[in-house]
Amino acid sequence: MARRVVVTGASSGIGAATVRRFRAQGWDVLAVARRADRLAALAAETGAETMVVDVTSADDVAALAAHVAATGGVHALVNNAGGALGSATVEESDVEDWRTMFEVNVIGTKRVVAALLPHLRDGARAEGSADIVTVTSTAGFVSYENGGGYNAAKAAEHALVGALRLELNGEPIRVVEIAPGLVKTDEFALVRFGGDAAKAAAVYDGVEDPLSADDVAEAIVHSVELPPHVNLDLITIRPVAQSAQHKLARGALAPKA
Repeated sequence: MARRVVVTGASSGIGAATVRRFRAQGWDVLAVARRADRLAALAAETGAETMVVDVTSADDVAALAAHVAATGGVHALVNNAGGALGSATVEESDVEDWRTMFEVNVIGTKRVVAALLPHLRDGARAEGSADIVTVTSTAGFVSYENGGGYNAAKAAEHALVGALRLELNGEPIRVVEIAPGLVKTDEFALVRFGGDAAKAAAVYDGVEDPLSADDVAEAIVHSVELPPHVNLDLITIRPVAQSAQHKLARGALAPKA
């Protein structure tokens, strides 16, 4: 019997790439997100099962847990739903943007983990192990100007993952954190800048080979498919052009003369 994974934020970017990767490896996948049309297209492409779920809705998450219990359980969870809004200073930024980022990145992750953990334990009893993978960001480790809300939300999500790993000590459930740096996707920067395509494109201007969604998805699937006694607590993944949050090369990469 194939193992089953739930992937949140599955309608685009890293989430959709993760669904494709798991399906290619023979997993049963329940892909969840808010956009039914995107999920339908993903299901047609990959054969994944889909469910419309807003992780900020207690009712939606409860329905997800009930569906999982009724349809075969779960062996792995990928918390990918999240995102950034706005690019203003702490002083000038919109508090509602902050609220939304915390609701999705932090509270949403907590809701899904709490709802699915009993079913992950059942999966661990049946298979010997289970996995919780959460996609955070290097933005949660190093702050930068005009990113305070996202920095704070991802720092909080990082702290959540650390506490969860300690709380599950003694159980055969791995807790993995994937923290990407600069990833070029169709929507992340565009959403952050309120649909301003020029600003979104400028983030990646001149950067040789920024990470793709599939690069991150490969790391996620790899972490889950390692032998069950091996836990990759934290994977920080950046393009070679980005040595640190504040150190980004723009232009061709070449050895020094």
